[in-house]
Amino acid sequence: MTAMATTDLPTKTGWDFAEGAEIVPGRRAHRLLGGGWNCEAYVAFDDALHYPVVVKALRPGKVADPTALRGLRREAEILRSIAHPVIARLLGAELGGERPHLVLELVEGPRLSTLIRRFGPLALDQVAPLAAEIASALHYLHGRGLVHLDVKPKNVIMAAPPRLIDLSIARTVEYAARTDHPIGTDAYMAPEQCHPTGGVPMQPGSDVWGLGAALYEAVAGEPPFGRGSEDPDATPEERWPQLVRDPEPLPNDVPAALAGTVRACLERNPEDRPAAAAVAAALEPLLQRPRRLVLNRLRPR
Repeated sequence: MTAMATTDLPTKTGWDFAEGAEIVPGRRAHRLLGGGWNCEAYVAFDDALHYPVVVKALRPGKVADPTALRGLRREAEILRSIAHPVIARLLGAELGGERPHLVLELVEGPRLSTLIRRFGPLALDQVAPLAAEIASALHYLHGRGLVHLDVKPKNVIMAAPPRLIDLSIARTVEYAARTDHPIGTDAYMAPEQCHPTGGVPMQPGSDVWGLGAALYEAVAGEPPFGRGSEDPDATPEERWPQLVRDPEPLPNDVPAALAGTVRACLERNPEDRPAAAAVAAALEPLLQRPRRLVLNRLRPR
């Protein structure tokens, strides 16, 4: 469940585009991908690009909602300002009119969450490279003063390279530090995202926590703290067990470097978590690939 600033959650009514229906002139729906409270995403064909894309459109009931419009505009601004091979690209945006929407790169491949649900934990030799790729994207975002705040298996597309998607709740570090309500997806939220009035602000370390939770699930097949209560009367500790519980140990066959890195990412105190680049560095011995180009020769670091 994604935490919301309000207690009254809107009905998720959609556009219900049939295949071939015109979303806006020049962009035709192919199939629904999914969506959240504010937006829904379609695979579509863009006539100008002459290529399939993802159209992420505000839901009908959100078109006139200033908060939803502001969020879509913020996501467009962030995506326009970044360029990284592991982050799905923005190809265009229409932020007014009848159907405000973003046009995003279509990345072919299953979500990490889908693979785990269908086939169980990833093969261990896949996890370290995946971690290094996502950590590189987070390092890049953090270097530009941005935080993602929703790193989870559902937001990782297993392409080559993998892609980190959905910056709908991304913030500048300064804005995140001022956020005073829970935000994110419950099972992957750092303690400071669950309880932002507890004196510890949301920060780059919050993304490192999300990465650790996603990697734990990739290795163990389940989130590190289980799934909390969805009872609206639940206490914070019942809704977010990560506030009080430690993760179960990972299976014995997980390499120590990987298990130790995942555990370090899940430290409750963000100051005790490694930076994103340090996550990649810690896993480098497991990657078995050259890392540095020197004098036209590849030399392992």
